[in-house]
Amino acid sequence: MARMHARRKGRSGSHRPLITENPEWVPLSSEEIEEKAVKMAKDGYTSARIGLVLRDQYAVPNVKLATGKTVTQIMVDNEVGPALPEDIANLMRKAINLNSHLSENRGDISNKRGLQLIESKIRRLERYYKSNGVLPMEWKYSIKNAELMLK
Repeated sequence: MARMHARRKGRSGSHRPLITENPEWVPLSSEEIEEKAVKMAKDGYTSARIGLVLRDQYAVPNVKLATGKTVTQIMVDNEVGPALPEDIANLMRKAINLNSHLSENRGDISNKRGLQLIESKIRRLERYYKSNGVLPMEWKYSIKNAELMLK
């Protein structure tokens, strides 16, 4: 598959091994995994960070195989999920940082193009999340609203 904003093809780096059930050597039960995920979510961890901590410190290779739910589903079920999806929030943070850089460096044309590409990704995700009911239909991206929401 081709890259989104480049004229070249590429493949992602590594792939998980194909396993269909939770390994027997996982030390935690599904309830303990959910408890730890909820505790970390209340402490302010993102779902990606929770997955990394569970993998590296608690030897849980795959939360979905162990519990039947993803980390984000666990967070939503326990009402500690984020207001915005994590991927769009990260892109908005990136756009805010790039916009502040461009306000100081007005002649930086390559980063202007980078900001345009980031904002197009945000708008594409916005359209996707609105069609799936994750974001309300009246939600609209702008750099000012992003600064208010994330800072």
